[in-house]
Amino acid sequence: MTEWFADNFISILNGLAIGSLLFILAVGLSLVFGMMDVLNLGHGALYLIGAYVGFQFTGGISSWGGFLTALAVAAAFGLVAGLILSVATEPLVGRGHLDQALLTLGVALVVAEVISIIFGDDVQNVVAPPGLNESIQVFGNTYPAYRLALIGVGAVLAIVVWLVIEKSSLGALIRASVSDREMVSSVGVDNRKVKAGVFAFGSMLAALAGVLGGPVYGARTGLDETVLLLALVVIVIGGLGSVRGALIGSLVIGQVESLGRANLPEFASFMLFGALAVVLIVRPRGLFGSKVGAP
Repeated sequence: MTEWFADNFISILNGLAIGSLLFILAVGLSLVFGMMDVLNLGHGALYLIGAYVGFQFTGGISSWGGFLTALAVAAAFGLVAGLILSVATEPLVGRGHLDQALLTLGVALVVAEVISIIFGDDVQNVVAPPGLNESIQVFGNTYPAYRLALIGVGAVLAIVVWLVIEKSSLGALIRASVSDREMVSSVGVDNRKVKAGVFAFGSMLAALAGVLGGPVYGARTGLDETVLLLALVVIVIGGLGSVRGALIGSLVIGQVESLGRANLPEFASFMLFGALAVVLIVRPRGLFGSKVGAP
């Protein structure tokens, strides 16, 4: 066991980095879908926009100023895009998920085509900021410092989001809006504003994930479809509307992706959906999805 761990140590770290990035992306989608009951297939497009914002502001140069500016611009864009999508999907709430999926998928396709026209289809590199664009020694292994920082960012965000949803009055209001909207409305709270706030927050995280994932995956067309698929797998495994489920699901898929591609690359995709199938057989609602909307 010790020998196996030593041989796969880098792959395990890669799995943690991938899992952290997936959590940043998937937790917003999980909250919007699980709590607000809106299926947003444009989530991957927001990630793609964030990746290209990172490329645009770093310009292939390692700079804290450019990287932080990219994060700020992506966050602002994500917030505005989330508000717009919330308003656009509001008339479709009573018409089922198919109409929501068609609308948001259409938006995603338009965004992907516009990005392809502007930037082309070549892979664009996003450079990590100074100090994080180097490799360091971790237990005798050389490993990129940026990926370690990404693991830390994911851990901090998981704690913050969990505390907000689970322990704060804002989180209580969100959960109440999900479980009994009529009661919340009767005390003067506008459910549409709650939905818009959650939608904006989730969209902001998706755009930020694009910038943060840029130094790992770069920016390229088609990436939106890949990350959306992974995010959907994560939230199905973890359970809709569960912050804890999004975290565990992200870490599981991160390890399956990394260890699978390192040890059995020809079966990596099968392992990904195999893990999904196993969880659904054992827990049809996901690992922590016993009650929709529970954190």
